[in-house]
Amino acid sequence: MLTQVRRTIRRYDLLPRGSRVAAAVSGGADSVALLRVLVDLSRELEFTVAGVAHLNHLLRGEDAEKDQAFCRDLAERVELPFDAERIDVAALAAASCCSIERAAHDARLAFFLRAADRLGASAVAVAHTRDDQAETFLLRLLRGAGPRGLGGMHPRSGLVIRPFLETSRRDVQDFVHERGLAFRIDASNSDLTIPRNRVRHELIPFLQSRFSRSIVDALERAAAIAREDGDYLDRAAEQAAGRLVQCRPGHLEIPVPDLMAEPPAIRRRVLRIAQQAAAGGRFVGFEAVDAVLALAVSNQSGPLDLPGHRVNRCGEALVLTERTSRRPDFEGGQAESRTGFSYELSVPGRVSVPEAGCAILAAVEPVRRREGSGGWPLRSRGEVVVLDGLALGGTLVVRNWHEGDRFRPLGLSGRKKLQDVFVDEKIARSQRGRIPLVVDSKGRIAWVPGVSVAEEFRVTERTTAVVILKREPA
Repeated sequence: MLTQVRRTIRRYDLLPRGSRVAAAVSGGADSVALLRVLVDLSRELEFTVAGVAHLNHLLRGEDAEKDQAFCRDLAERVELPFDAERIDVAALAAASCCSIERAAHDARLAFFLRAADRLGASAVAVAHTRDDQAETFLLRLLRGAGPRGLGGMHPRSGLVIRPFLETSRRDVQDFVHERGLAFRIDASNSDLTIPRNRVRHELIPFLQSRFSRSIVDALERAAAIAREDGDYLDRAAEQAAGRLVQCRPGHLEIPVPDLMAEPPAIRRRVLRIAQQAAAGGRFVGFEAVDAVLALAVSNQSGPLDLPGHRVNRCGEALVLTERTSRRPDFEGGQAESRTGFSYELSVPGRVSVPEAGCAILAAVEPVRRREGSGGWPLRSRGEVVVLDGLALGGTLVVRNWHEGDRFRPLGLSGRKKLQDVFVDEKIARSQRGRIPLVVDSKGRIAWVPGVSVAEEFRVTERTTAVVILKREPA
């Protein structure tokens, strides 16, 4: 197993020489093995294990407290710092109106950023295995995911690395038993009301016994292929959307002949990009896209009332409007574009913004990668900016300007109305509603492209990881 993990670390450059990594340890067998493997390989590969990070989700009562105590004792035995937090994930889910799984995911990512900062780590390692990848593939397949969803987990996602992603769960278990490592058992992993557990304990064993003993390997390969194909098709579709989706005051238009000339895979993605834009970033599923494709090849004019948006056919064009769209405001004879949009931007990730004719990209890098090169430049007005990753947190939102928006431009002592900033920068009223603002999970404006980053997100000497944001043509 050490040979396989060593190969994965080197293949994806997960732990460059001199880097510091925190091990995310839940107390289960996989994460206990992860910690031991990282300690064993650290001298040979010349990286440092900075500490043990543990998040108590407060979901399992006394068992959760025992897990935390076990992980603290484990860190003491290997003489490493222990960093832990307690977050009421159930309350967080209720407050955010999202699932417990989503709330737990966001809470972990935010905790990893804070723990990495406190431990001086440039990466946080988690113990996802090849079997976890196969389960993710099947779950998303059953939910009707496309290539991007089927691509599963990446070896590196920002600060998070997955050294076990090419290693089987059986090899990890064998390693734990051979070394005589103690670990905690999470009883919820046997709860068959949870879909992932049914896939793990029922579906995969059935596929192994009736179809192929190597089904996990086959699914892992399929995920890798889907990930590469999906990335390529999404980039191609974003470029096509930049050509085909025409932004008009209050609506979007797509020429039907040009749309239908695209390959089916691109055609469907372009429509989905446009529909999500018209719906203000609301999720648009397969059925909604299929309904618009049917309208495009029919003699009907519509309308189609779909989640968050409406589609009509006017001559040779599809016209998409928001179901609750407002009429543009006028002042001084000029229309101010107020077509609303809002898109989630994962970190790392990329999102197309057809209303603004651009895409916003986000990447994460540890500051230590720039040591000896003068540090990160303090950028504000360009198409690429660098912000403090810990201050920024996890998932971002790219949205249009709202009345009353305020932020503190870099170098200013106080906050200003964004409208006043636009006036100072001599940005035409007709263009203000098309500027894609990048906003953090607390609703704070972090970057106004072409104008400034916000002062509270500036990179300082205490910054341990940065988020790089870039605006590029769609």
